[in-house]
Amino acid sequence: MTPETQAFVHALHDLEAALQRNIEMTERMQGRIAYLRRELSEGHKLPEIVPAEQSPLLVQLLTESANLLHTYGTRVRRTEARALHREGMSTEGIARLFGVSRQRVQALLRDVPIDPQA
Repeated sequence: MTPETQAFVHALHDLEAALQRNIEMTERMQGRIAYLRRELSEGHKLPEIVPAEQSPLLVQLLTESANLLHTYGTRVRRTEARALHREGMSTEGIARLFGVSRQRVQALLRDVPIDPQA
């Protein structure tokens, strides 16, 4: 297994852990949605409900979830592109496979790795 493929496997492992965290956040968001609906249906006004909401707020959970998926998804795309390229696939072939431009693949191949733990 090439170092690039090993990096991809490690990125997949980390993505899997991030997805589990995202499942937990999704469940919290679903609870917040139910709470907001219930409060609104009981006639409470939004300016009363949201400040009383337990932190983190629904919008904060949404942002954290999106950022988590973006960070780990970017790492998987980058390491997968590098592994495919290292093992002989052309940038054009990777671009077709990923549904992006050849220029985007070239950027993935040259981007400096992001440490998701930082």
